[in-house]
Amino acid sequence: MRLGWYSALTPKEKRTYWACFGGFTLDSMDSTIYALMMPVLMTVLALSSSDAGMLGSVSLIGSAIGGWGAGLLADRFGRVRVMQVTVLWVALFTCLAGLCSSFWQFLPVRFLQGIGYGGEAVVGAVLISEAISPALRGRVAASVQSGYAVGYAISLTLMPVVFAWLPEDIAWRAFFAIGLLPAFLIWFIRRLVPESEAFTQASRTPKKMNLREIFGSEHRRVTLISTVLASGIFGGAYIMITWLPTYMRMVLNLPVASTSGYLAVNIIGSLLGPFIYGRISDNISRGKAFMLFLICQACVVSVYTFAPINMAVTLGLGLFLGAFQGGLASGLPVAFAELYPTRIRANGAGFCTSFGRGFGSIMPAAVGFASTSMGLSTAMGVFAISSYLIAFLAAMCLPNATGVDMNTEVSQTPMRGDSSESPVVVQGQRS
Repeated sequence: MRLGWYSALTPKEKRTYWACFGGFTLDSMDSTIYALMMPVLMTVLALSSSDAGMLGSVSLIGSAIGGWGAGLLADRFGRVRVMQVTVLWVALFTCLAGLCSSFWQFLPVRFLQGIGYGGEAVVGAVLISEAISPALRGRVAASVQSGYAVGYAISLTLMPVVFAWLPEDIAWRAFFAIGLLPAFLIWFIRRLVPESEAFTQASRTPKKMNLREIFGSEHRRVTLISTVLASGIFGGAYIMITWLPTYMRMVLNLPVASTSGYLAVNIIGSLLGPFIYGRISDNISRGKAFMLFLICQACVVSVYTFAPINMAVTLGLGLFLGAFQGGLASGLPVAFAELYPTRIRANGAGFCTSFGRGFGSIMPAAVGFASTSMGLSTAMGVFAISSYLIAFLAAMCLPNATGVDMNTEVSQTPMRGDSSESPVVVQGQRS
């Protein structure tokens, strides 16, 4: 039985796919535990909305630093080796969060957890982008990002089980301890996943870390546009990811168990969105797909947060909210990887993704502060839609490198925005 693009993958590509998908899934499980536990932590540890938003933002700031740092290391030491370290890092600090008892203990642990998560997301995305053929790259790389929804679903499924067996003041600690599970993925990566051919070929030429090359005249414009795009997309996404469980519980007055079922619809959308985005972006280009999804997401968020809708409509909108959010996030890694040559690919993709996360991470905290004066739903809507508008303007200017051969050196990418022309590459010149 043929399974679409998956049947077209080679055994080596399939192993790489499952390693990246597994890493993203398990790290997603770890990162979403905090969002699910936020209402409980606010009660048990007497955290304010500002405290909760700050803990959400500090992890995202950590992921910004970790993503760029891991990208630099991956360009120097290899994608697979750095990926193993980041997976273990996330597992360790998620588990340690269960030992915290105050805001000031949580703050550094959340920051360090974010470093690992940001690093794994960048390195895994570059690895899968280099491993897959150009014709399938958008669909395969985007589907890896659907692991976020799977990880979210795992944590969402485990939450009521843990809280049914243990009292609340112990259950949240046990829930964080489950975050140690991703460490077991390292065995699979270490033994069965090969280094990407593009990196192996590029590593034959001696090189040193060059932090500044992505800001040189050839790549500066690409770096700026990509960073702004990521900032807008992540800013809007982080608002909804961080505050949605709290919105459900405190604004819609749903209990924890009902919130879990309600969020399941959103997660189904997050699972489907990357597959839809991947196919569309392979056909019409990454930039145009971004613009389409951003318009749709802004419309959904507007109705979701501002319109006087009933619970049934809110539930249905949750599916679309998750789909567009998942699709947008899934498109960033492969789009950035295609814009840089191999020698600085992880550096460039890491910087744009990570600083996009960093700038976007301001938004959850901003919503927390603004919610005290304008209400949570209004604050979520205003800041999320503003973020999507910024991202849309950047997507209009994004150079088109859809389907570029990553074993060739990108010479000149069209610089008139989202051009339908193919990027110009120097054939045969290995990066």
